[in-house]
Amino acid sequence: MKKIAIIGSTGMLGQPVTKAFINAGFEVSLLVRNEDKAKTLFGSNVRIVKGDIKDAASLKELLTGQDAVYLNLSVEQSSGVNDFQAEREGLKNILQVSKASNIKRVGYLSSLVQFYTGMSWWVLDIKKEAVKNIKQSGLHYSIFYPSTFMESFDQGAYRQGNSINLAGTSKYLMYLISGADYGKQVVKAFELDNGNNEYVVQGQDGYIADDAAKLFADNYKKAKIKVVKLPFGLLKFFGRLTKKFNYAANIVAALNNYPEKFEAEKTWQDLGKPQTKFIDYIKTT
Repeated sequence: MKKIAIIGSTGMLGQPVTKAFINAGFEVSLLVRNEDKAKTLFGSNVRIVKGDIKDAASLKELLTGQDAVYLNLSVEQSSGVNDFQAEREGLKNILQVSKASNIKRVGYLSSLVQFYTGMSWWVLDIKKEAVKNIKQSGLHYSIFYPSTFMESFDQGAYRQGNSINLAGTSKYLMYLISGADYGKQVVKAFELDNGNNEYVVQGQDGYIADDAAKLFADNYKKAKIKVVKLPFGLLKFFGRLTKKFNYAANIVAALNNYPEKFEAEKTWQDLGKPQTKFIDYIKTT
């Protein structure tokens, strides 16, 4: 299995996975909206198809002749439950074209927090339904359930300018994983190509969010970082005003209260142990 199509390659989590496939010698094809960005990130090492998951024709162009497809999809934070969702309508389109194109395996980036049962939120429902639909598609699958990524403190949701923004109280450890280590594990799963598998993805380091934010602020050298702690009630109030703040309030509630525990032993045995320590990531990023 050496021909891989990737949907969602240019984002924070798609880039390290795509680079890992390139480095492992796969023939990589990408579905993108921004061709220039993809060329800047990956050079001439990839085949680029301009298109969208709403468009069956571009999906067919991407997937024809491929062995497998890897999906890095997400819910747009400013969207609503009735809007087009990549992990619902988009996934349906992808699975239909994948079956027609004789794709042998689908890989899907899910999340550990989608297992949280302490709240009712349509975003978590969509993620659970996506897993169900992949399992029922008849395609072989590899589904990945990662903990929080280290990149969240540098490039992602926690980082806003020179601030790390937290809200409420984090109750449980998050076993932080780097995108580079995750990318290597994804590649290994496709190289094994052994039936249907689900993998919990966690790194070596467990931190509550407050401790991880402080460690980042104390050791990051490229800018002076401050940690800003907001009352959760204030974030929830703003969540009544806009969809984006509503998303933020709900994901913070889920992350703060999801009782994460270390469950990645089998993943490490099958796909390799993550090597990146959070302190080293901070100092070298």
